Amino acid sequence: MMTNETLRKINELKLFGMAHAFSTQLETSAASHLSFEERIGMIVDHEITYRDDRRLQRLLKQAKLREPSARMEDVDYQSARGLDRSLISSLSLCTWIKQATNILITGPTGVGKTWIACAFAMQACRNGMTVKFERAPLLLEDLSLARTQQTFRSRIQAIEKFDLLVLDDFGINALTPSSRSDLLEVVECRSAKASTIATSQLPVSRWHDYLGDSNPTVADAILDRVTSSAVRIALKGESLRAKKGKSESAR
Repeated sequence: MMTNETLRKINELKLFGMAHAFSTQLETSAASHLSFEERIGMIVDHEITYRDDRRLQRLLKQAKLREPSARMEDVDYQSARGLDRSLISSLSLCTWIKQATNILITGPTGVGKTWIACAFAMQACRNGMTVKFERAPLLLEDLSLARTQQTFRSRIQAIEKFDLLVLDDFGINALTPSSRSDLLEVVECRSAKASTIATSQLPVSRWHDYLGDSNPTVADAILDRVTSSAVRIALKGESLRAKKGKSESAR
């Protein structure tokens, strides 16, 4: 009876990880040889792990990663893509996010730009940071709609709050004057305050031409905020999807 009352109170306190560990210790003899202090320590550790897991799930649900299974430990260094193992290892520490540094990942289609971006984003979530994944063309469409609905400012404020923004497929669609202006608002609200990962098939050397078709001043402003002190990862090689298809057909 006393045990049931204790368990009820633990759940009322919303210490669900602790409640599970307490119940497990009661139902099995695995911890019977441990001291009181050791058993309490295990219960507390279980609560911490439970909370960490719940937090990660909340962050991933909010991030909506295109490649939710991407992990830094699964990065493929065997393919000839020009990946620098020491650089990737350094970036996996996520200190660049705390320093509001950007990462620009470029390369031809199929070489894994989005996957690597999502692996960085997953690592950020593991470190308790807020992340949002957006395809650049769709984000600009959403912002255009937000202007007509008079919710543009609140949308920009929401984007500003994320520790890491992933802009996938940057440069894939032509920009209108309005979308160019909206893109500037996105990078401006995050400049020197939060990190952005941009993936693009266009090399960075061609970004100004893409952005500055009719307004080079806006292009200068966007590039200054995005590329200044950014880490650049230029991938090369054949499409990994094509290689996968060939290998599967060969089986």
